[in-house]
Order: sequence, then C-alpha cells, then structure tokens
Amino acid sequence: MYCVQEVSPQIFWVGGSDRRLERFENMFPLPNGISYNSYLILDKKTALLDTADSSISSLYLENVEHVLNGRTLDYLVINHMEPDHCANIQDIVFRYPKVKIVGNSKTFQFIEQLFNFDKKNDYYEVKEQDEICLGEHTLKFYFAPMVHWPEVMFTYETKKKILFSADAFGTFGALNGNIFSDEIDFKPVYLSEARRYYTNIVGKYGPQVQNILKKLSDTDINMICSLHGPIWRKNLNYILDKYNKWSNYEPEKQGVILVYASMYGHTENAVSIIANKLSERGVKDMRIYDVSKTHPSYIIADAWKYSNIVFGSPTYNMGLYYGMEFLIREMARLNFQKRKVSLIGNGTWANRAVKIMEELLEGMKNMEIVGTPLEIKSSMKKEQEGEFDKLAESICNSMK
Repeated sequence: MYCVQEVSPQIFWVGGSDRRLERFENMFPLPNGISYNSYLILDKKTALLDTADSSISSLYLENVEHVLNGRTLDYLVINHMEPDHCANIQDIVFRYPKVKIVGNSKTFQFIEQLFNFDKKNDYYEVKEQDEICLGEHTLKFYFAPMVHWPEVMFTYETKKKILFSADAFGTFGALNGNIFSDEIDFKPVYLSEARRYYTNIVGKYGPQVQNILKKLSDTDINMICSLHGPIWRKNLNYILDKYNKWSNYEPEKQGVILVYASMYGHTENAVSIIANKLSERGVKDMRIYDVSKTHPSYIIADAWKYSNIVFGSPTYNMGLYYGMEFLIREMARLNFQKRKVSLIGNGTWANRAVKIMEELLEGMKNMEIVGTPLEIKSSMKKEQEGEFDKLAESICNSMK
C-alpha cells in the first residue's frame, strides 16, 4: 500500500522510513531509525529526484507507481549516488525503460561501478547551472562536490523555489507521519540528531559546505527538501544558521563537555571533581561521557556544540587508552577545530597520557590548551586539590 504526501502542487514526497536498521552505514547507532526521502514532480514531463534504500524498495516503488498513475517517467535525477539513495535505480530503469538519467560525469561513473545494466544511451549529463524544463517547472543544477561525495549536486526548482539538497540539511531519525519541520517539535526531537548526522557524516567537509552556501546565497529559497529527515518550508534561517556554524567549526554555545577513559574509576573521579568545581563557579549545561560506554558519534556531536572540552585518560601499555585515542583521532579526521581543551592524565608507573593527547591535538587546527594539564599518579590526593582549583578557574576564565 502506497504512502505519499504532497509537498507542493504537482510535487510529491514518495519516500519512507526504516525503524529496524540498527546502525547507519553499519557504524552510527539509530535509536529512532532513519528516513529516505525521494520526490516526484508531475508536469508535461515527469521527474523523479533520487531513489531510496533497498530496505524500503517495495513501498518506494509502490509510491512512485501510485503518483505516476499510469504515466511514464521522463527523468530520473540523481543528486547523490550513495547506496541509501540510489539502490532502486535499476528497478526504476527496468520499469520505465525510456527514462533519461540526469547526472554529471561522476554520477555516471558511480552508476557503472555499482550496477551492471547499460543505459549509456539514456544518460543526460548536466553542467553547473544547466536547466531542464518540465513544463511549468524548471530544474536548475548546482554542483556541491564533497558535500559529502564528489558527484553531489543540488537541484533547484525555479517555480516554487524548492531546493532539493541531497544529504545536506538532513538528520538521523525516522519520519512519524509529519514530513515538514514546522509540523513537529524539531528542536527536542530532531536537532541533536541533525547535529550528530552533520558532524559525523559531513563534518570533515566544512569548506565545501561553505562553498555551496555561498554559491546559493543570492538564490531565493522557499523550501529545502533533504534526502533524510523533515522538509523545511518555514524558518529556513534556523537550519541555515546551524549549517553555517557547524561548517565554520564555531561552537553553538559556551559550555563544557568532559570526556574520560577510566579502568578502575580514578580518572573518572578526577573528571567528576573538575565538573563539580566548574559547577560551583557557575558553569551550566555540562556533559560527561565515558568513551568506553558512549558511541563516539554522540561525543563528537556535543564537541561540535560546546566551546570547551576536558579530556581525561589513563596511560595504557605506554600509550593512550585506546578508546580515547580513537576518539581524538576520529575528531582530527573530521577536521574538528577551534576549541579550548584541557587535559587530565593518569598513570601508575608511566604517565604518558597527557603527552600523547597533546601530540594528537597539535595536528588539529586552532586548538587552545587551557590551563596546566593535570597529571595523577594512580589516584588523586588531597594535596593536588589546589591544581584542580586552578584548572577549573582557567576553564571558567576561558569562557568569559
């Protein structure tokens, strides 16, 4: 049975949600599932914008067939070739053999890598700002390479001023009947998952996101239709401002995230003491995470949100505790930058945690070490409390 909604007259959402999938890309937890959005335009010519993941193929193909209602499909526009959006290309081509596949040279390269069918004669290659007229609606194409794959492009529908934005402005989380952001309580339900999606999937490519934001800065946009999550038709500046901050690596607010690794509780205790001292000095809205328990995608998302980070870790086999090392290396790989960082190291017979964390942070851009790093020998002693007070004071001063 089909499940479609009208986005605008003659434009339909034909996607679906997967609430069973445990991990996105087999890496990132999906406690609330995920949506796969696709859009179909009915005009003198018909155009389908992207397909969907194989997990919803049956529903998706029924949706397309229902909206077409016996009409043929003229164009299949591929904004993004990642398999969670392109998995049904082959089924669409077989069902509608006269369809023209719209994309760029990279799009067609990836099609030939992923599929075995031969539709070269039906490729419709577009260049930057080329247009396709469907009748009343015209599609205009803006290339957005590395947001977050090299073939990515955005499609702009000029009549209703709708931007079909590939993965940009998307979020983890299934849709629950309502497909528009103004129909849901977006901030408590989706914002943290939108941030986690951006930081872990797109975050490495901040400069490329800035490029496409600048390219579209003079374009009148009434609606943003992403491939994941709700559609934006009101208060677009809210999500655009978030993307501008996230892609500039600017914190959204002053605050502290405290991240620790701890084998027997001593490093955890040291981090808890710092958090308590920060609270006594008026710091609000802190987050504490155990790297061995919390998936790094959640920690990275909050690191993007807040201005200050405290890393606390023991030495392990003359190196850094592996969970902490993985987290910091992953943050570096994602181009994380522009934060104030404080360090706590622990060691019983060789304290190297602080030194290794400093070396890892040196490879990241615009990272400021706040305060004198604390080094604990096995467990905190009363005579070290003054050092904790000084570090807490330094962190507070850095936030003013």
